[in-house]
Amino acid sequence: MVVLSGYLLISIITGWAILSCTRQEISPPAWVKPLIYLSIPWAISIHTVTAFIYAGLPGRSFWLTAIMAPRFLASAFASGPTLLIIICLLLKRFGRFDAGEKAIQALAKIVAYALAFSIFFILAELFTVFYSGLTEHETSFVYLFAGLEGRTNLVLWMWTSTFLAFAALVLLIVPATRRKEEWLAVACIAVFASLWIAKGLGLVITGFIPSPLEKVTEYSPTGPEVAVSLGVWAAGFLILAVFYQIFMSVRRGLDGE
Repeated sequence: MVVLSGYLLISIITGWAILSCTRQEISPPAWVKPLIYLSIPWAISIHTVTAFIYAGLPGRSFWLTAIMAPRFLASAFASGPTLLIIICLLLKRFGRFDAGEKAIQALAKIVAYALAFSIFFILAELFTVFYSGLTEHETSFVYLFAGLEGRTNLVLWMWTSTFLAFAALVLLIVPATRRKEEWLAVACIAVFASLWIAKGLGLVITGFIPSPLEKVTEYSPTGPEVAVSLGVWAAGFLILAVFYQIFMSVRRGLDGE
């Protein structure tokens, strides 16, 4: 609650202050810059605290790894800017707003580096687990990529996530494809889908499979769970739409429309 509420409050204060100053065509106050710098470690703390919640459960060997926090940070710095790029590209085409090629390319480079680190961290964990023969941890990875006791619900999902991650990394590393909006959009969609599968299905669900008693019970989402998830996404896009309308009203005012 502290890290999430604090980051939300910092974002609202800095965003509103800068937008108000832009509307009045004056420079932002001096206190805004320290808040912006504060938001950087605060954002890191969000994913670190989340990772600690998982890694602090000794009964779940799949989550019991010191590399959990770096994995969370790498995937967050890949998926977050990816979603920003997708939104910017959509707004450029349909919303009368162009964030600029320089800003989009800067975000694309961040995504490329973060995705590379995310893949590297997973490969490092795979090496440690299988080379050292950590049976409990190893079993969860076997379930993800090959299935256990004939139960293979997540196998196709995980191989799809793996393919999308490596394909997106190639598209983002090569400058020729990264600078083309069409390929950049494809790469960003692939990154977001890959990490959604890897974190939402591969990380959370597999922490419970097999159970501490070595029982394999597969999971399928229920109707209420799907409805809650859709509600969260809907609320997020509603807030985004409201903020976009506020931002565009300020821009139209400055342009004299």
